[in-house]
Amino acid sequence: MSNPKRPPRFPRPSASPQPPLPARPVSGPGARTLLAAPVLAGALVLSGCSQGAGSRPPGSAPSSSSPAAPIPSWAKVTGPPRIVPAVADFRPADGNGWRPTKGARIVVPAGENSTVADEAQLMAKDLGGLTVVWGKQDVRPGDIEVKLSGGGGGSRPDNAPPGSTADEAYTLTAHDARLTLTAPTDTGVFNGTRTVKQAVRSAGGLPEGTIEDRPDRPERGMLLDNARKSFSAGWIEDRIRELADLKLNQLQLHFSDDQGFRIQSERHPEVVSADHLTKDQVRHLIKVGQSLHVTLIPEIDSPGHLGAVLDHHPELRLRNASGTPLRGAIDISKPAAGELIDSLLKEFGQLFPGRHWHLGGDEYQALMSSHPEASYPQLAKAARDKYGSGATIKDLATGWLNDRQKTVEAAGKDRIEAWNDGFFAGGKVAADKNRRVAYWTGKEIGARDPAEFLREGRTVLNLNDEFLYYVLGEPNQFTYPTGERIYKSWTPRVLRHTSPVAVPESMTGPDRIPGARFGIWNDRAQAQTPQQIAAGIRMPLAALAQKTWDPRTPAQSWTDFKALVNRL
Repeated sequence: MSNPKRPPRFPRPSASPQPPLPARPVSGPGARTLLAAPVLAGALVLSGCSQGAGSRPPGSAPSSSSPAAPIPSWAKVTGPPRIVPAVADFRPADGNGWRPTKGARIVVPAGENSTVADEAQLMAKDLGGLTVVWGKQDVRPGDIEVKLSGGGGGSRPDNAPPGSTADEAYTLTAHDARLTLTAPTDTGVFNGTRTVKQAVRSAGGLPEGTIEDRPDRPERGMLLDNARKSFSAGWIEDRIRELADLKLNQLQLHFSDDQGFRIQSERHPEVVSADHLTKDQVRHLIKVGQSLHVTLIPEIDSPGHLGAVLDHHPELRLRNASGTPLRGAIDISKPAAGELIDSLLKEFGQLFPGRHWHLGGDEYQALMSSHPEASYPQLAKAARDKYGSGATIKDLATGWLNDRQKTVEAAGKDRIEAWNDGFFAGGKVAADKNRRVAYWTGKEIGARDPAEFLREGRTVLNLNDEFLYYVLGEPNQFTYPTGERIYKSWTPRVLRHTSPVAVPESMTGPDRIPGARFGIWNDRAQAQTPQQIAAGIRMPLAALAQKTWDPRTPAQSWTDFKALVNRL
């Protein structure tokens, strides 16, 4: 494993006794938990703090500067911040640090219309008992000041350079009994609020000093196969909140497969499974994700994995030379096949905002045959008719995805990806140069090394099935991944199997391997309940969060990291 030991960037936790830890939430790990007032009061020694006189209802005029308040007295917060993922840099200073106190306020100098207003309100709820005040205020002892830095507008720029995480950076300074949170965007502010929330839960507050923090990789998240197994909107919302608290920022929904089509469709209601999400539920989940800086990425997989759709369009099923239909595969030689899938892509392109779309492209059964052209002569003929003499079924499949990409591009998507086994070397037709590779396996027939894609100049996302695949029932030699293995042995450069990809490091930076997703696949849907899945993925998600935030060898041992996750 080529993974150099991280140089010390802040002192290890001291052996000094720590204040009592607040109790863990009794609800699911992804639920937003408010720290109850008795919990806060029990963890603090308060002096001289009263209810913030500067708080006001929304819409009222800003109050004038508040009278000076005595500096609270509390037990010193010791050691570096204890959060997941660990902060990139902490510079300690002399002092008692900061703790939330009764009457403490969150001060937003920019006013209630600031782009960070939602983040301030969320932090107030998370910490319990804090009020938010707007406009010009004196920052009193015990307060948190939240402001944008650099004069930016606060929104995440759409034209950010590939691999850039500057918009996710933040600075937290605990000084003189006050806490200051600054960031260039509301996304950075949000990340800072997650640090504050976790630090209060793990140690009662933040130590004196300054945190400078930002992730190494810009794309960090989870894939949920909700096609093979139906999940409630509430369960998915809990996972969005869990991702957000770990500073993970993507949730891919694989909602169409052979076993189900799980989102309401007005254009093709016939394909929708009985157990499904309504569009209003999806809009709510998208809104929750937006409020927590988690992007929902839709996937309608084609030309394979379309069984639920083709059950209602049997005339479009792919048949082999003997006339036998294949489960889930669509006949890409038929114009009506493209029309049907494009209709769904257009409909759901309107439902899901943003830039991202996943086209699928994996495990098309015609290309899993040892003799594709002989087994599927209609596809071979269609390839030659469309692309000329010498064209193959691989060319036809590549052209299929290129055409579907044009459809979603017309819907405003420009970060479009497909599974690695939907890209083929050679041939007369090349995959669109802007299509990103979601690399999950290197075990298929004709498997391509991820190094090939990087040398072609493609962006490659890491979904390595060796470490990041949670496959229900553990079929086909899959085993449930452990957080410990991810924490100790995986980095974004380990794209397949267990070794880093064999290309120069210049090809493996955040602009080329922008991050990773942890995949939940429900091949044997009844093997676990949703509650068991939530428990099973908890540690692996935390480990993924750590290694995508900072891929170097963590400073904490696995034992200490696991204990910390259990406290949060």
